Amino acid sequence: MDRKLLPRREAAHEVRVNESVSGQRIDNFLTTYLRNIPRTRIYRLIRRGEVRVVRIPPLWKVKSTVRLAPNPSRQRIIERAILHEDDGLIVLNKPAGWAVHGGSGLNFGVIECLRAARPNIRRLELVHRLDRDTSGCLLIAKRKSMLSALHDALREGRVRKHYLALTRGNFGNRRRRCESPLLREQRRPGERFVRVHADGKRALTDFVPIDVGEIASLVMAQPRTGRTHQIRVHAMGLDAPLAGDDKYGDRTFNRVMRSYGLKRLFLHAVSIAIPAAGEWREFEAPLDTELANVLATLGLDGSRRRCGAGRRF
Repeated sequence: MDRKLLPRREAAHEVRVNESVSGQRIDNFLTTYLRNIPRTRIYRLIRRGEVRVVRIPPLWKVKSTVRLAPNPSRQRIIERAILHEDDGLIVLNKPAGWAVHGGSGLNFGVIECLRAARPNIRRLELVHRLDRDTSGCLLIAKRKSMLSALHDALREGRVRKHYLALTRGNFGNRRRRCESPLLREQRRPGERFVRVHADGKRALTDFVPIDVGEIASLVMAQPRTGRTHQIRVHAMGLDAPLAGDDKYGDRTFNRVMRSYGLKRLFLHAVSIAIPAAGEWREFEAPLDTELANVLATLGLDGSRRRCGAGRRF
């Protein structure tokens, strides 16, 4: 057939609707717009998909999810913080101010730095966590079997953690226990807040005085459970808030402690003991220079502590 005899096919055209018809059903709009076209044909055009509506909504800029690699200097800091390493386990003395992992606006934390520093190790996993402002013993598993074994031990209460904490005022010479249940709240994205509440989870912390002063006291805290911010909230509940605690502490006390050179939370995971073949393996992390100097300035002696793995408070 001669192509000149074929009916001419007109090109589709675009129509932009204004506010007066925005939101109207498409068949009603076309009936008004195409006045000379029967409604049955309009319906057929719609069913065949020959009438198309495309709307692209406003797009918000999405932050890139690509994370920068930790720089070599940060990798070296974490490598120097290693207290112990064997075939299955790494024990770090985590520096204060370091998150254990990236997230909430952080490109990387301790675990990302360690993975970057040790690219040949297939598996490096956090066994547990420490708050960003808390320093001290942090366990990292190098094998799945080690990770599973330590997670089981944590759930069963067979991992013993001891923390050195500086509390407000004269703590007294007796051991004190706090069993207040703790409820975690999410006040703002990325911010965790914990308070004592009857509907909270069971929590138990023992506090033993190490060296008591009138301005501040050095105590050993042993959490028997592993709730978020447990030591900090329980210390506050005993009217002995921790020095340098901006979230749960005493602002006036914190200002006094700054005059003694304290610029951070005084909470340090000084030792951790794990079960191994019927025995205990214990690791200790020394206080950093800042915390040691604060104790010396206050005239408190941190060497009196006794927290061996085989002994309970």
